[in-house]
Amino acid sequence: MQGRRVIMIVGNGEVPDGAGATIDAADLVVRFNDCRSVGSGGRKTDIVAVCNTGRPGLAMLGGGRWKTSSAVRKAREIWCVRTGAKFAAMRATLAKTHPDLDDFCDDYTVGFESFSRSTNRGFRIVPAAVHEQLDHDLARFSPDPYVVPSSGLVVIADILSNVATADDDVVLAGFGHVGWQWHPFAAERRYVDALAARGRLRRLHPLSSSSQGA
Repeated sequence: MQGRRVIMIVGNGEVPDGAGATIDAADLVVRFNDCRSVGSGGRKTDIVAVCNTGRPGLAMLGGGRWKTSSAVRKAREIWCVRTGAKFAAMRATLAKTHPDLDDFCDDYTVGFESFSRSTNRGFRIVPAAVHEQLDHDLARFSPDPYVVPSSGLVVIADILSNVATADDDVVLAGFGHVGWQWHPFAAERRYVDALAARGRLRRLHPLSSSSQGA
């Protein structure tokens, strides 16, 4: 029977000094994209969750620096946060509402899968249903107009729905809920606070005003 696990979800924002050892002691550590949390946020990396569409996806697969980074080398799984079909369906609408995001829906999932398979890592795509349920749940927190939830929030919702058991301790670090203007960060913070109030997860440290989101 599987015992209680500590699942640490580490965003790319500020991680207080001294937190690294606590993060590294977790049973499962998830980081994001270029894993800027490595250092003060410890070094253990089991899963790297990537934004596999648009400019972030292209930047990670191009040039080789992401592929050879210490965090990616240590990771045993790569997760793609965005489902290609869902984002392809968004393209026509975004062309009208956000013409500057003309490459936002470009899908690089195949490249991440190929890299994962060729390096003997696990590979997974977060189900589109997680994103859709999250859009529904965020509506309760009066979000400002947005394009998509942040990758960090999608992974939080996915882990709570599909990975963690009721006995697991899900812990957040490096989440300041600020960043790209078309993520609904104010609503995301209220959403996470509500989950914490219900005991579904907890923050490793209180938020600071200078924190940056995943």
